[in-house]
Amino acid sequence: MQHVDALHVRAQAFLSFCRVEKGLTVNTVAAYSRDLERYAEFASKMQAETDQLLVRSYLDHLYKEGLSSRSIARHLTTLRNFYRFQLREGLIDSDPVGTVPLPRQWRQIPKQLSAEQAGSLLAAPDAGTPKGLRDRAMLELLYASGPRVSELCGIQLKDINLELGVVRITGKGRKQRLVPAGKSALEAVRRYLECGRGPLLKGRVSPYLFVTARGGPLTRQAFWTTIRGYGRQAGIRQPLTPHLVRHSFATHLLEGGADLRSVQTMLGHADISTTQIYTHVLRTRLRKTVDEHHPRA
Repeated sequence: MQHVDALHVRAQAFLSFCRVEKGLTVNTVAAYSRDLERYAEFASKMQAETDQLLVRSYLDHLYKEGLSSRSIARHLTTLRNFYRFQLREGLIDSDPVGTVPLPRQWRQIPKQLSAEQAGSLLAAPDAGTPKGLRDRAMLELLYASGPRVSELCGIQLKDINLELGVVRITGKGRKQRLVPAGKSALEAVRRYLECGRGPLLKGRVSPYLFVTARGGPLTRQAFWTTIRGYGRQAGIRQPLTPHLVRHSFATHLLEGGADLRSVQTMLGHADISTTQIYTHVLRTRLRKTVDEHHPRA
């Protein structure tokens, strides 16, 4: 088994690889870092003869601590990527995680807003203030194009084309995708650019589309707080998050007749299996189609 000091050194090399060569987001690298710190702390107290025994003992430890299957799967994914990096670099001879199966997880059906709730949320910001114009534009774009919250906050001026009606979104691994935005969202962005962004910047220069009074981009944490406030204002009782609006975007598209592949592209999912969590919407629509149109339904 590799020494704990060597584990720390290799963990830093792996994190640098993720940042520089793989181009992973700051949030993903930070999550990897936290997981590896926890793993190294466990390794320092555990006398295991091999990495295979260490990994399995660590997973048993996580189960005993009461972590969910989803959280344990995330930890295991971190270790799997970490040891694959070491194997590729010639630092180890075999992968101790390769034969460890991921814990089985129940696929939870995403919650979503109704169309009426979405409309109330979009109307909540005060369009008579620069901040209200910014927030309404962000909410409209979130519901119209479905970006992740970090992707939404990272949109720059050069990324949106009001004439073509598309926004360029930079996702995980710095992969870019062009997503159309509806007329309502484009109009909200146009009003914000004309009447809101300048007063917020007060002469400062920023490449970002959605800015604060200090001239920097609005952070995802600040937007989380903002959207919760508008949710309460709109009378939405369930806990409101940007991801819930993203789920609503995907669900409402499918309910309106969009195909799964198109939704996958717009959401930025690398694998169609990630998007297939929404197939409950397709099943509902198919059931309705059969009931309405089949002579023996």
